[in-house]
Amino acid sequence: SHASLIFGHFCMTSFSLSMFHVFNTTAVLHQDDPNNNLIEITFSNLDGKEGSTGIVVLKLIPEWAPLGVERFKELTAASFWEGCRAFRVIPNFVVQLGINGDPSVQKTWRSQSFKDDPVKTTNARGTITFATSGKDTRTTQIFFNIGKSNAYLDKQGFSPFGEVIKGMDVIDRIYSEYREKPNQGLIQNKGNSYLEKEFPKLSFIKSARFVTEADI
Repeated sequence: SHASLIFGHFCMTSFSLSMFHVFNTTAVLHQDDPNNNLIEITFSNLDGKEGSTGIVVLKLIPEWAPLGVERFKELTAASFWEGCRAFRVIPNFVVQLGINGDPSVQKTWRSQSFKDDPVKTTNARGTITFATSGKDTRTTQIFFNIGKSNAYLDKQGFSPFGEVIKGMDVIDRIYSEYREKPNQGLIQNKGNSYLEKEFPKLSFIKSARFVTEADI
């Protein structure tokens, strides 16, 4: 229910080696720049179809929720999002994800809760918010607001920390037929081995990286 929102060949030429260094250095600079709040996410299994991908760009907004932005960037830098399945998708409401496919990784982050941010803006369609199960219990689960009537979540303490600036059509293609069937306890304990077997059509994050305006 809505109320339960509580996510080959190693021989290189000197030129290719130098270009690899340039690209790698650029990625690190993007990541370490405290003013860089753009994240590019590639989703896979759109519409439940293997190999169907799409790109979403998020703009993180520290003025809305500085602690939420800090945690999302920390998780992105740690490559936490790769492989995360959208395990709870309710049409005209939310797309929820943020349980790592590796239970050992999830266990580490699950114990690192952080304090709430005051709600500074409404849970409008296209915003992204950390899920919570009570005061100061946010960890890794997030949800995309896909409904147009989610403002009631504001009074429940759900504080948006960013918004989709590109690819909302991709978010709308995240597979929704399973609704709330995946069991969160089993995801925590068994990870993607459980989800891939029981819910193979789930859409998931293929990659998440820091980008600049020039990149998009």
